[in-house]
Amino acid sequence: MKLDAMAMGLPLREAQRLAVDAERAGFSGLWFTEGGRTAYLGAVAAALATTELELGTGIAVAFPRSPMVTASTTWELAEATGGRFILGLGTQVKAHIERRYGVPYEHPGPWLREYVLALRAIFRAFQGEEPLSFHGDFYDLDLLPPTWSPGPIEHPDVPIYLSGVRPWMLRAVGEVADGLHVHPLHSRRYLDEVIVPNVAAGRAQADRPVDAVTLACPVLTIVGDRDEEQDRWREAARFQLAFYGSTRTYRGVFETHGWDGTSERLHEHQKSGDFAAMAAVITDEMLDAYAVTATWDGLAPALLDRYAGVEHPVRVICYFAANSIRTDDTLDRWQAVARAMAAAP
Repeated sequence: MKLDAMAMGLPLREAQRLAVDAERAGFSGLWFTEGGRTAYLGAVAAALATTELELGTGIAVAFPRSPMVTASTTWELAEATGGRFILGLGTQVKAHIERRYGVPYEHPGPWLREYVLALRAIFRAFQGEEPLSFHGDFYDLDLLPPTWSPGPIEHPDVPIYLSGVRPWMLRAVGEVADGLHVHPLHSRRYLDEVIVPNVAAGRAQADRPVDAVTLACPVLTIVGDRDEEQDRWREAARFQLAFYGSTRTYRGVFETHGWDGTSERLHEHQKSGDFAAMAAVITDEMLDAYAVTATWDGLAPALLDRYAGVEHPVRVICYFAANSIRTDDTLDRWQAVARAMAAAP
């Protein structure tokens, strides 16, 4: 079980310093989110400062970029990292795609599935394995003169992970992707009852083995040896869960536990700008389901226990680790966690 960290919205030089620290701490990978800053440039900064750390986008928004633009960027990162790059893609929600990126948003599941197939066709063309000839419902791609191709690289088989929460997208992941970016708003119950069965259905449709799909699982860690230390991260986790849960398409994650109406209440508080009320909706029982609470010595066992027995290979992404390292000088603490995870059978 690999232990990763997540980088969110950092200036490039800070992203580079964080990558060096993450590699020193013994993390297996570092994932770059895409919000106010692009995921790809952070990965480039990290690539030029590390030698062993796996780097990925977790996630980059697919639809505003054509598959050719994404493929070209990915190819350069795969080359720069010597095969350490993982491409993570997601749809984003309709409002952001239409009103922030200015791109029509229709049939996101089938669109993203075809996007992956188009990328793989482009990669084969870049590598010189076959001419570019991809024709689908969303893209027609068949022009790649030699001048416009980056040419072959040593590590052309770039893993592609997709984000997914709802059943259709989970099945598409099982069918065509190398990994699933599990949403940070997830529980072990949701993983067992919704995510794994739907990924398995997609794998069965494509006749793929269970180890063909890795689950990358961001987890909110409430860690500390003192109450005040845990309290800080508990409130951070409470707010983060409230923020994610206010997206009503994620209501099923609450409904799996019988907490019907939670997303709707969060959404109404968000609309009114009452962030304190949003956080108050997330109960301690919900925190127990969606986050991991532990002392520093107990964190590795708690993470291993949370994901023990999951049918697929798992990468655990510690959501708050980067902020903890940057603000609390906890590099040595995370080194111990990483060593304990690596030593586990």
